[in-house]
Amino acid sequence: MQEIDFMNRAISIAHENVVTNNGGPFGAIVVKDGKVIGVGRNEVTRTYDPTAHAEVQAIREACKFLGSFQLTDCEIYTSCEPCPMCIGAIYWARPKAVYYACTKSEAAKIGFDDQFIYEQLDLPIEKRSIKMKQICPTNYDHPFETWKNSTSRVDY
Repeated sequence: MQEIDFMNRAISIAHENVVTNNGGPFGAIVVKDGKVIGVGRNEVTRTYDPTAHAEVQAIREACKFLGSFQLTDCEIYTSCEPCPMCIGAIYWARPKAVYYACTKSEAAKIGFDDQFIYEQLDLPIEKRSIKMKQICPTNYDHPFETWKNSTSRVDY
């Protein structure tokens, strides 16, 4: 299969998702060595899970398939430019490339506007619309210290 075929598959998943009322108009696949190893569709409203975006779902499935938390030498094809959450997940998964069809501007035109998240991330914590406050009880950093000194940890 070629890039256009993989992109057509992601777009088809997105379209089917709308037609079947399973969620938003987003689909994604993860490809390794020319083979689809993960498929995802937006299931936010169906599963009541705000993290159930197509890219995240595809990453989860591909990582399970590989038995790894990294998508080394993989490519992600997605029907739309990833949102900030999905971009974070993509960077943590470390694929070699991401290809998308629709842009975030096109998504905004149909009601999926992520611009406010980008703006919130640029603000100092105390100015964000959702209250964020550090609370430090005694030994608050104990998990970090234990991790730092662990001889059995798996770095990622």
